[in-house]
Amino acid sequence: MVSERGLAVLRAIVQDYVASREPVGSKSIVDRHAFGVSAATIRNDMALLEEEELIQAPHTSSGRIPTDKGYRVFVDRLSDVRPLSAAQRQAIETFLGESNDLDELLARTVRLIAQLTNQLAVVQVPSFSRTRVRHIELVQLAPDRVLCILITDSGQVEQRLADLGADIDSETLATLRVRLNEAAGGLTMADAAAALSVEIVDADPRFADVYRTIAATIAEQARVQRGERLVVAGAANLVRTEQDFSGSILGVIEAIEEQVVVLRLFGEMAADPHAVAVRIGRENAPYGLGEASIVSSAFSVPGRDVARLGVVGPTRMDYSASMAAVRAVARYLSLQLGEH
Repeated sequence: MVSERGLAVLRAIVQDYVASREPVGSKSIVDRHAFGVSAATIRNDMALLEEEELIQAPHTSSGRIPTDKGYRVFVDRLSDVRPLSAAQRQAIETFLGESNDLDELLARTVRLIAQLTNQLAVVQVPSFSRTRVRHIELVQLAPDRVLCILITDSGQVEQRLADLGADIDSETLATLRVRLNEAAGGLTMADAAAALSVEIVDADPRFADVYRTIAATIAEQARVQRGERLVVAGAANLVRTEQDFSGSILGVIEAIEEQVVVLRLFGEMAADPHAVAVRIGRENAPYGLGEASIVSSAFSVPGRDVARLGVVGPTRMDYSASMAAVRAVARYLSLQLGEH
């Protein structure tokens, strides 16, 4: 069992190691922190922390660094998530308040988080997986060109041009409009994408290619609406921390680029009861991110599923600052989106 002073020593080790990237020794703890005990007493506390596998010696140095378990204990007992400064809060309101639409707002959000935390930032695009197709409209712009309009029951409108490669008359277009609405109307985005990806039954063979082109266009719109993707910024921040990883950071970068890895992690973190969720090091090993930590928080958009934003970086992370920034931006984002 670790004593309260032992936990305070662990806290000091985490803070000093995050700040300096150097192993922390008992003398430096005595010099930097007001424990009021000797270096020998601190060494005894450190020995107990090492027995509990909360700290370890990285090499022959007398200093110690936190383990993943140590970071977890530190984060779980973190009671003073530093609030953002007035200037930082004002920057959030000003920078995000200038956005004109959701895509721009998310792009600004991810850049802002990267700047506030000096980590790689990710924002999940809010999905419409529970939203249903209300209507599909086709507007003929030219004999071989059609504007496909997808309207959802939440009022979202998505438009895309389809170059058909062949002329289509208004009567055939009207028939196709009916068939598309019969096939996808009332379905969720996922089901609509699946329904429109299959061959249209009894399609006029003269316009089979045209049907497929329009159906594929609408299906792609539905897939985009589901929002299973991320907006990412701050890759340079991750590269600057490469020495915090024992091997190459290529695996981390590949996992971020694949997106599905982070989306699956976000899916698990969504069940976390706390406002800010943290996954540390080996907790992420099944996803190929065993040397990385993720800090995330949820935000909501009316008519869409709850989504998450956060940062990805090395386990040697300023958790307090990262948690404060992620929490503040998520709260502001929900407020901003709720008003619009």
